[in-house]
Amino acid sequence: MLTAPSPPIEYPTGLALRRSFTRIGDTMRIRITEYLDIDLEREIWCCNRCGFQLYSARDNYKKGCLIRERDPKSVYPPVIKESFTFSPDSAWVGIIEFYCPGCGTMIDNEFLPPGHPITHDIELDVDALKKRRGVTAAEEERKSRE
Repeated sequence: MLTAPSPPIEYPTGLALRRSFTRIGDTMRIRITEYLDIDLEREIWCCNRCGFQLYSARDNYKKGCLIRERDPKSVYPPVIKESFTFSPDSAWVGIIEFYCPGCGTMIDNEFLPPGHPITHDIELDVDALKKRRGVTAAEEERKSRE
């Protein structure tokens, strides 16, 4: 039985979405993606699920992840048995998955042609974030003593 489509959701105009930030112990973390945080005081990417410290926040977080390369046919099996199968051709594209080494959560995945370098998809202005969040010189000094 078909039903009428539900009316569109109306959101208030001017709604400002803000990144959530939390203090965990003595560090300040900002949520960047569903599974990725940045620790502003230590300037490091962290897994949102287990807190594992991945890599420097001034570089690509994917360098600190476990990487798995998959054949696209293992994810998208052929739909029909013809020359055109609706399944990606592994000669043209591969699936690259990035996992947290601490808990095994998949942080990201990419569809890349064979031989293509890993993309650097998130580049943050760490200094501007610190200034906006009020990370002070005293916190910087405490960090340097650790």
